[in-house]
Amino acid sequence: MYFGGKSRIIDFALSNALNSGIREIAVATQYKAHSLIRHMQRGWSFFRAERNEFLDILPASQRVAGEKWYAGTADAVTQNIDIVDDYGVKYIIILAGDHIYKMDYELMLRQHVATGAKVTVGCLTVPREEASGFGVMHTDVTGRIVDFLEKPADPPSMPGHPDMSLASMGIYVFEWSFLRELLREDADDPTSAHDFGHNIIPKIVKDGSAYAHRFSESCVMTGHETRPYWRDVGTVDAFWQANIDLTAFIPDLDLYDNSWPIWTYSELVPPAKFVHDEDGRRGSAVQSMVSGGCIISGAEVKNSMLFTNTRLRSYSEPDHAILLPGAHVERSARLTNCVVDSGVVVPEGLVIGEDPEEDARWFRRTESGITLVTQPMLDRRGELGQ
Repeated sequence: MYFGGKSRIIDFALSNALNSGIREIAVATQYKAHSLIRHMQRGWSFFRAERNEFLDILPASQRVAGEKWYAGTADAVTQNIDIVDDYGVKYIIILAGDHIYKMDYELMLRQHVATGAKVTVGCLTVPREEASGFGVMHTDVTGRIVDFLEKPADPPSMPGHPDMSLASMGIYVFEWSFLRELLREDADDPTSAHDFGHNIIPKIVKDGSAYAHRFSESCVMTGHETRPYWRDVGTVDAFWQANIDLTAFIPDLDLYDNSWPIWTYSELVPPAKFVHDEDGRRGSAVQSMVSGGCIISGAEVKNSMLFTNTRLRSYSEPDHAILLPGAHVERSARLTNCVVDSGVVVPEGLVIGEDPEEDARWFRRTESGITLVTQPMLDRRGELGQ
């Protein structure tokens, strides 16, 4: 999944690892992973085996019988135990690949070693009234996790902070020899979902050997960032909002920080170009991010994110719009509060984001009013004579 004009969401977890000094990385991929694998091959092929560096890709279909994919997050590691054994590592950090944040994992690893924990869980500090949507950690004053609750109706508060709770980030540190045995036991349990959050972590918590690591202690921030930034962009609304956030005058997440770069595949494209300079037909962009290869031809862009190779024709008006790579917007189209999929051609004069009923008729419109537009949706609209 694309993010931030030119990156992919997985680039954040991989960049955090690289910037933290981690040079031995494996990515477990599930079904329909071709675009993800291609991105890693093109953008992350700079590791050198002779320096004991690698980025391995571990597809589920190549480890066991084809009908058995990864059954859960823990199973994704279990199916590759023999490969991890060959790496000869002492510690292993388990990461989710679908979150936006900047974090120094070395600080979390140091805490894990210092406490002698069996598992250290990366945790967000969130308002207690919002914690019901997360797995919540109940800790004592030392940071030891005394209870783990999955999406509780009444989340426990943090010691000394009655209005805040600790929510799991899905980031875990283990000693490999310990995790290996735990995974073997879990694989033999027919009642298990083979998931870290549902099975592995609660079991360790019951043994009293789990500790929480607060994201605020290892979040990477520059002078422009005032608070730790972490986003799960798994919904249309969240994806739209996180991209729009980047267009703010002072965004909550600083992508311009050269000391902690977000590495990605840099496609060779020409610079963005703005053409036409007439009243009502002026190529312009205000409080927006415009990527390379874009041509803004007499269009007026406001508060929007334009990914690589987007083309806008005269009199078109994106406003709070996310246009994924290769999207083309024809003349006089108006796009408001929407996400336009990659390669989509928006017809001349089409208006999206101003009539909720019309949007919902043809496209996917969320309850908060964000419209997702794909080419099959537009094709269906065209076939019915609209």
